[in-house]
Amino acid sequence: MLRQLNDERTIRRLGVTRRQLLEDIDRPALKSLPIEPYEFAQWKTCRVGVDYHVEVSSHYYSVPHRFARAEVEARLTVRTVEIFLRGERVAAHLRMSGNHGHTTVADHMPSSHRRYKNWTMDKIRADAGRIGPATAALCEQIIEHRPHPEQGFRACLGIVRLAKSYGEARVEAAAERAIAIGARTYSSVKSILDKKLDRRPAEQRAAEAPVIVHANIRGPRYYN
Repeated sequence: MLRQLNDERTIRRLGVTRRQLLEDIDRPALKSLPIEPYEFAQWKTCRVGVDYHVEVSSHYYSVPHRFARAEVEARLTVRTVEIFLRGERVAAHLRMSGNHGHTTVADHMPSSHRRYKNWTMDKIRADAGRIGPATAALCEQIIEHRPHPEQGFRACLGIVRLAKSYGEARVEAAAERAIAIGARTYSSVKSILDKKLDRRPAEQRAAEAPVIVHANIRGPRYYN
């Protein structure tokens, strides 16, 4: 019945069968199916940091260092992150989880960090030092504990800029608390300020905590 409808029955107003229309009009216009299945992608506009990394879904991906501070577009799929500048792809990475970590391609780094590093490090140290010694010390720790010092620039610059919103005294107190608890990220310092934890005394360290006295706790004589 279906074959009869398509191959034998003529469309009156056109004078041809559906099969003839398919062969004469539709089939020549058909293209072959793509080799790979369709993959859904999202696009996001980003700005490259001074550390030549782009933040995408709470993870940092490198681009060639010459594109630092440029506005780029990131294409996100389930498996990959691609970075485009004016329509040209400049970087591609496997997509990582949002752990605020860094994915850095060695070829994206400058051949020599010396001039770039000294200028940036000196500026960070000077700006952090103007806020206070704790802020300067925290920035030093952040930079020292990163695989590449430049990966800590973004966090340090963010901490320094918090002084515009919260004041230098509060940022300095927050830095002291961050050092005490071993927090070395911008988000940690921001959280301390948002929760006003900088206005509370630092928590007593576990080693200095008083010994709990309880009837169920056995003293040294029990084992002698």
